[in-house]
Amino acid sequence: MSTDLRDVVFPGHEVMLAGSVAVPEGGGFSAGVVMVGGSGACDRNNDTHFPPIRRHLVEAGIAVLSYDKRGVGGSSGEWRDATMDDLAADAVAAVGFLRAQPGVQADAVGLLGHSEGGWVVLRAASVRDDVPWVITTGCPAMSPAVQERHTLADALGRAGTNAQDVDGVLACFDQLIESGRRDGDFVEATRLVHSYGEPSVLTEYWAGVDERLWEFLKRTQDHDPFPDVLRLPCPYLATFGGADELVSVAESIRLLGAAACDPGRHPRATLTVEVYPGADHRVRTNGGTSLADGYLTALTQWIKDRVDIASNRIIS
Repeated sequence: MSTDLRDVVFPGHEVMLAGSVAVPEGGGFSAGVVMVGGSGACDRNNDTHFPPIRRHLVEAGIAVLSYDKRGVGGSSGEWRDATMDDLAADAVAAVGFLRAQPGVQADAVGLLGHSEGGWVVLRAASVRDDVPWVITTGCPAMSPAVQERHTLADALGRAGTNAQDVDGVLACFDQLIESGRRDGDFVEATRLVHSYGEPSVLTEYWAGVDERLWEFLKRTQDHDPFPDVLRLPCPYLATFGGADELVSVAESIRLLGAAACDPGRHPRATLTVEVYPGADHRVRTNGGTSLADGYLTALTQWIKDRVDIASNRIIS
């Protein structure tokens, strides 16, 4: 299917966002996907993760918009000064922009978020009633603080750290989180990190953290996606790699299942969970060189199963 990838600029929440949009050619209207990248200084390609997904979606007749996080690439602002609500508002603005593109069916534009971007799109979709569906990949169903503690413990286990040292490092991490909750400053946080004799895993975790990033981490560390999942008024696809070393996949699935069974959930708020054995945080296999077998086909089919372009309606 013929298509052109165009660079675009559009207003976000008090910032200007730069991105790339691709709308399939050939007549008719296309469903659309806004792709939201993960943590840190994430650009419209989410490193190298988004381009192959984008190509597959567009070839399947689905329009795609992805954008540089605020303060990254061509986008104005600064992500380290943002809240999760700010980032979600940017995602909502991106949905509005893609809806307005010629050849896109406005009511068939959904959200796809990777990792931290999953928290962002869940928040965005939970506060609106006009997002038809939401997809996350490698998104923990718990707060950043809880998730980072799991990641740290898992890294210590893989490194063969003895139990006493594991307990000590995790206790130090817990003090760091409590410092954030007390609005402790960067000097206090750094002192805590180094107070355990600079264990390599903890100092690696802290590498690259500066005062501005510490402020962002404090604001977001207790963001709980569970209430957002409960409030979703639309179908939700949660995708994980079974060998993800950054996410507690089993616990995330347990929490998502608990939310799905809540009697107060919206009747359209279905949950689909897919786990790809042997795949990593980006649902890749073969040492991270390729997406898991069947992932792209399943992703596209899940979207198409919920969008009926021909009759101009969303399938509930």
